[in-house]
Amino acid sequence: MTSTETTTESEDSGPSGYAAARLRLLQEKAQSGPPRRAALARLTDDWLTGLFTAAAEHAGVRGAALVAVGGYGRGELSPRSDLDLLLLHDGSADAGALAALADRIWYPVWDLGLSLDHSVRTPGEARRTAGEDLKVQLGLLDARAVAGDLGLVAGLRTAILADWRNQAPRRLPALDELCRERAERMGELQFLLEPDLKEARGGLRDATALRAVAASWVADAPREGLAEARRTLLDARDALHLTTGRATDRLALQEQDQVAEALGLLDADVLLRQVYEAARTVSYATDVTWREVNRVLRARSARPRLRAMLGGGKAVPERTPLADGVVEADGEVVLARAARPEKDPVLTLRAAAAAAESGLPLSRHLVRHLAAAARPLPVPWPAEAREELVTLLGAGESTVGVWEALESEGIITRLLPDWERVHCRPQRNPVHTWTVDRHLVETAVRAASLTRRVHRPDLLLIAALLHDIGKGWPGDHSAAGEVIARDMAARIGFDKHDVGIVATLVRHHLLLVETATRRDLDDPATVRSVATAVGSASTLELLHALTEADALATGPAAWSSWRASLVADLVKRVAAVLAGEAPQEPEPAAPGAEQERLAIEALRTGEPVLSLHTQPGPPADDGEPEPVGVELLIALPDRPGVLPAAAGVLALHRLTVRAAELRAVELPTEVGDSADLLLLSWRVAAEYGSLPQAARLRADLVRALEGSLDIRARLAEREAAYPRRRGVKAPPPRVTVAAAGSRLATVIEVRAQDAPGLLHRIGRALEQSAVRVRSAHVSTLGANAVDAFYVTGTDGEPLPEVRAAEVAKEVEKALG
Repeated sequence: MTSTETTTESEDSGPSGYAAARLRLLQEKAQSGPPRRAALARLTDDWLTGLFTAAAEHAGVRGAALVAVGGYGRGELSPRSDLDLLLLHDGSADAGALAALADRIWYPVWDLGLSLDHSVRTPGEARRTAGEDLKVQLGLLDARAVAGDLGLVAGLRTAILADWRNQAPRRLPALDELCRERAERMGELQFLLEPDLKEARGGLRDATALRAVAASWVADAPREGLAEARRTLLDARDALHLTTGRATDRLALQEQDQVAEALGLLDADVLLRQVYEAARTVSYATDVTWREVNRVLRARSARPRLRAMLGGGKAVPERTPLADGVVEADGEVVLARAARPEKDPVLTLRAAAAAAESGLPLSRHLVRHLAAAARPLPVPWPAEAREELVTLLGAGESTVGVWEALESEGIITRLLPDWERVHCRPQRNPVHTWTVDRHLVETAVRAASLTRRVHRPDLLLIAALLHDIGKGWPGDHSAAGEVIARDMAARIGFDKHDVGIVATLVRHHLLLVETATRRDLDDPATVRSVATAVGSASTLELLHALTEADALATGPAAWSSWRASLVADLVKRVAAVLAGEAPQEPEPAAPGAEQERLAIEALRTGEPVLSLHTQPGPPADDGEPEPVGVELLIALPDRPGVLPAAAGVLALHRLTVRAAELRAVELPTEVGDSADLLLLSWRVAAEYGSLPQAARLRADLVRALEGSLDIRARLAEREAAYPRRRGVKAPPPRVTVAAAGSRLATVIEVRAQDAPGLLHRIGRALEQSAVRVRSAHVSTLGANAVDAFYVTGTDGEPLPEVRAAEVAKEVEKALG
């Protein structure tokens, strides 16, 4: 051996040699996934073996071993994983020698900057600690000898496994509760935009818990796809560690594209979809496994009593009929003994509907058997199949678990092939709580509670299930969804007339809420356009219920009593048109009593006058009216710059504008002339805290109009301090002219990232474009604002087409 070779071998056995070899391994792109994790574990084993052997010899300690536990014990080392180590000894060495041995192992690990979770125990101490601490016991289930006395480690493993199995009736419920608490705290991985790959429900912690359950011999997890799901999550975590250089398990938005690239995936959406599918596999396996654990533990606790009652005979589970070919047995839905899925194509949907209506889970064996043996449904479906699907969707909350069970075995995609496009598809809009497919099911769940309001609940439920089916296709998802829904409704067996209604509902599922919150409902053109799109009173009834179900299933930011009242008002007006009544042409409305009082005061003082008061909404569940916002009325002499000044003052006082209306009125003066006044009616809400005093708002408005309050500068300071998510770049603003928006005004629609002072900036841009704002309709969903402004020229007429396009471009430029 040459001197160079000797030096290299010596260096490789030390910390610097391990660090260099570790770095080379992590930089090898050809080796990733399980091979790299196993190789990293072996490399670490070799280094720690060298450290332990030298340290044990130096300290004179015998009867000791170095044990890897947890993920390291399983040989699954990610690039930034902790090293979980146990220094196990037989108790023969004195405390000083053991401390010296431990120091010679722990300090080199720390010197390399590696995270270390360590302990020094005898087998008896390890067993006692495991008996007191469930997390320690779980880690020891994966204990693996790295170096030293292998017999000592084997004895501990045997004892720990025996303890775990003996204590299963007590330990497994505790583990179940631990998993539930973590899920409540961390959320469901399969729906989070920034999931924690380890701690969220359906993540790596749950996969490890399933291994522990299997080791108890009480129950075993479904193995189909579980290993692949774990690998997907581990691979994503490896890539996350390498791209960030940190020991993190949270897949943050700003890192998803890099992680996707490191894994060779097209983009972040593909990455999230793979992660969601893996999490869904783990979550379903978790549900099935814990259900089986609880069933077995209940049976064990009841067995002695049953034996006594039955004189030692074996108890036979009671089977209760639920539907043709479907029975309940031991708390689950299973097939009747005479059921023949290969000859009964409706059996799958019949079993699912029976389970949902009974609030019972489908047996995993039943789902697997149906997936493998069930005969395909003819196309179009027979009436019974269609009715069973409607029954399933109408069951409410229990629909979700049944649907997920069917999805776990690919049955839903087989029944509805277009479902594959939305399966586990992420939604980047933070307003959405769910993935697309789960949102569709949740919408059906919400619609189930509204079926008493409509004459055709079956069409409502089917439209709820299909309303976003166009997501995942290019272009407008409503337009794409109309085509798909038409095909799917025909496949399900609806006649041509009903297929047309479902297609219309899908095409226009956003029409009511967008029109109600962004258009002037007093404009006849608005109401007529909705009536034309809907076509009939029965379809309007269904669309109203679908709108509410969709919003409720989206998330808390998508529906409120204020939105509900606006939609209800629009529906009432459209229903009147569909009944043959002509929408009333708007007439210059006389000011109300409060507005007239403010206008007279403004005329007398020549300064702004305002008032704030809460507006009651429709009655809530307890019969009490629910507030829908606060109305702010402002009257002041007509002058330029009123809209941006008022909007800026509201932004400074952290008031969110939901709607705004501006109109000019004339009042006679004391000398017989007339004076022009502006009346502004705002519906506002405090971002947080209490409302500001009207006097303070008025004082700031006076200063803003005089020019002594620099709103732009104040808002710029606010915007600079406005919390933005690092690395999340908002799409650019878009300003358009709404086609055929109104006969009385030009509708300029602004879509932009919501931010303090946005309405002020829009108002300034419109003022500089020399147009008059007739009214404004503000809608904010999460971080996105969609505002519509009814504007006219100085002559009070709608803008010519070319001029309108110029104004839209000027506003967009000002916001960019």
